[in-house]
Amino acid sequence: MPIYNEEKSLTELFTRSVSVLAEMLCDYEIIAVNDGSSDNSLEVLKKLAAKNQKIKIINFQRNFGQTAAISACFGSATGDVVISIDSDLENNPEDIPHLVEKINQGYDIVSGWRQKRWQGKFITRKLPSILANSLISRITGIKLHDYGCTLKAYRREMIKEISLYGEMHRFIPVYAAMGGAKITEVIVNYQPRKYGKSNYNLNRTFKVISDLFTVAFLSSYFNRPMHFFGKFGFVSLFSGFLSGIGMFYLKYIEGVHFVQTPLPLLTIFLIVIGILFILMGLLAEILIRIYYESNKKTDYIIKEKINFD
Repeated sequence: MPIYNEEKSLTELFTRSVSVLAEMLCDYEIIAVNDGSSDNSLEVLKKLAAKNQKIKIINFQRNFGQTAAISACFGSATGDVVISIDSDLENNPEDIPHLVEKINQGYDIVSGWRQKRWQGKFITRKLPSILANSLISRITGIKLHDYGCTLKAYRREMIKEISLYGEMHRFIPVYAAMGGAKITEVIVNYQPRKYGKSNYNLNRTFKVISDLFTVAFLSSYFNRPMHFFGKFGFVSLFSGFLSGIGMFYLKYIEGVHFVQTPLPLLTIFLIVIGILFILMGLLAEILIRIYYESNKKTDYIIKEKINFD
């Protein structure tokens, strides 16, 4: 459970979650990550943990983001099945048994689908969400209706080797699929936020698109980057070849010196600069991934842990 400034929702969330898990008659633990909250979320969590030793708290030194919080939960979980859920009560804890049922049917990852989300906001929210999820599904080959839904169930062995950084948490199913995970989705309930304001904004959309290109690259070309870079190299060389033909044509057929026309030079310049920026971005992503995996680094700092043995 990643938590950031959700003090008003925590008591209800944990009460409902404990009730659901108790009815399932299973051994459980609830891991809550306080992601640098500036309200009284940590104090509320400590009171809840004092009453129930199965509630475990990880307190970050500062706010590191949702991906870091989920990564910390994954790294500390001990159960065979791991459930991720938002702390704002938009996800219903009562849907957890439906996800676990699919896991018991043999699936490795079960993703929630908030089918009735954004009712009454088709143009501003629902349509962009449909388009974004369709784009992600098409590029990655993993067809899900709601990549952004935090409510998901995982077999722990499928996620323990996944290194998360940046804002890659929404693409966990894609990374798991690279390892052969069997993935499905179930329709889950959605409730409008009771307290506070949503963090949804246009900036998040741009971040998702940027991360999507990274995931598409890593899933297709991480082990053979020359296949990827070779395509750009071929396009660049072919463009240069066409430019050379055009240069000879202008000089020997039209009698115009190539240097007298700025547009070809500008076009080549923009193409080369664009390619360089894309390649530098992808190379940086690979280097960051190597840094985290080879050194076993995390992109968060834990200040304290509560109820961990």
